[in-house]
This record gives sequence, structure tokens and C-alpha cells, in this order.
Amino acid sequence: MLSILLNLIFFTCKENSSNLIIWTLSIIAFKMFKFLYIFLLLPYLTFAGGSSGTHEALPRHAEKLTFWGSSFHITNSMIMVWLTLLFLVFIAHFATKRMQLIPQFTQNLVEWAVESLYLLMESILGSKLAKKTFWFFGSVFLFILVGNWLGLLPGVGTIGWQLSGSGVDFHDQFRPFLRGGNADLNMTAALASTFAILWLIWAIGENGLKGFFAHLFAPKGKFQGIFMIILMGFVFAFVGILELVSILLRPVALSFRLYGNVFAGENILEAMTALVDYQWLAWLPPVPFYFLELLVGFVQALVFTLLTAVFLKLICEHGEAH
Repeated sequence: MLSILLNLIFFTCKENSSNLIIWTLSIIAFKMFKFLYIFLLLPYLTFAGGSSGTHEALPRHAEKLTFWGSSFHITNSMIMVWLTLLFLVFIAHFATKRMQLIPQFTQNLVEWAVESLYLLMESILGSKLAKKTFWFFGSVFLFILVGNWLGLLPGVGTIGWQLSGSGVDFHDQFRPFLRGGNADLNMTAALASTFAILWLIWAIGENGLKGFFAHLFAPKGKFQGIFMIILMGFVFAFVGILELVSILLRPVALSFRLYGNVFAGENILEAMTALVDYQWLAWLPPVPFYFLELLVGFVQALVFTLLTAVFLKLICEHGEAH
């Protein structure tokens, strides 16, 4: 499905012609055929009793795949995160391996994506701040987007092994090899916490330590009279405390927003698959929601990036408040 979207982006940037339209539609139809073919075979790819006919609810947490002591273990979401990073590194290396003045398809696509992201960040943050912080916002957007879309590939969450034994929970008998990286609260919390630390560093770097606290607590505007100055001092101190609480809660809100939407999407696909008793038709009910999740994956990556960029812009804004 990712290749379908890439083809659409590439072809829609070209001049329209009847032959080009036919060619595009033919490629999309061919890839859709492969997509449906994989889904038809998918129920039979589940290992070790995954086709036992019982439906198991998607757990809220990532599941352990290895047990190398109590202090360290590998989960199925960690594997998916590593695959996402490898995919991004491979695309970046492949697109820049032979740089040309007139770029080919991969180089052109990567340059278009990076340039579009940079212009978006520049329109929000300004030229100076965008140059300083784009490495983070561009990477986060691409990482979340690719992670969300790779989590929709056939086999993610459905290929694994069946657990057996006396200590196995009846409701947790299947262990998948892969789980969407952003469907793990640990991953989204790590992203939000990283931004919170960088936000503090960038905010103090732009405003200075004194300016940072003045931005939160100092009265804004000019006031006449001692009484009004004292009153406004208390008001803005109270507002500053509320702003400080809001800043502390932002990582929590960012992590749960991304995790909740991705996890809910996977639950919808899981529930739709379980509606059909015949395995060879289990792929059919989730198809409309599958395309919806492609859009949701893009929207959630964009929302996370825009919110973090706006939070940084607000603390670094030096204009006079009205």
C-alpha cells in the first residue's frame, strides 16, 4: 500500500495525459490485486495454532519475545521500531547514493518530502528556529508516519506462535512476532519525553534562564497605579503556575494521544477480522478500515509534529501580547 501512495505522488506531479492515467490506474490495480492476494493467504500464515478459531483481544502492552533475565528483554514492538529505523536509513542511503542535478524518482521523492516538511516547519517556527530544530521535527514526523504504515502490513500482529502449558493465561495464548511500534505506550512516551527535554533546552537557549521564567510569570503589558501592578502580579503568577502545570502535562497528553489512536486502529482491524467465521474471508471486513488507518497514520504523525512545533513557537515568541 505504501508503494501505491508513492506511485500516486510521483504520477500526479507529472503532466496529465490519457496514456499516463491508464498507466497509473493499471499499476494501482495490479498492486491492489497483490494486496488482496496477500490478505487471502494471511490467515494460513499464522504459526502454531493461530488458526484455532478463538479470538484473542489485542493486549494494551507490548509482549516479550525473549527472556534474558529480569532486567532486559526484547518485545515485539521493539522489533517493529528497529525495522522502521532500518527502512528509513535504507531509503535515505539509497536516495543519496548517486545524487544527480536532475534527480531520479527516489531522490526526487525524498527531496520533495524533506523540502515540504522544512517549508511547513519554517512557516510555523520561523527561519532561524526551523534551521535549528528541523532535524528533530522532520525525523519525528517520518518515523511516526513510517512506523504507523508499516504496522498495517499483513503479518504484523498475526504471525507468531501459540503458547501452551500450565502457566499460560487462557486469554493470552498467542504471541505475535511484530506489533506496531506506536501501539506501545513506552515508544510514544519516549518520543514525548525526548521532545520535553529538547523543548526546555531550546526555550532556555532562545530566551535565557531569566527570560524563560519571565515568559511564564512576569506581567505582560503596562499598568497604572501600585494596586493594579500588585493585582496583575498575582494574576500573572497564578497564570504562570497554570502554564507550568500545562507544560508538565504535555508529554503525557502527546504520548497518550498517539498511542491511543494507533492502538484503537489496531483494535478495530482486529475486531473486524474476527467478525467472519471463515478464515479465507477474514480479510474482507477490515478493508475499508484499513484505508482509513492509512489516513489516520498520516494525520497522527502530522498532529504530533505540529503540536510539538507550536509548543516550541509559543515559548520562543518574543512579540508583544495584546
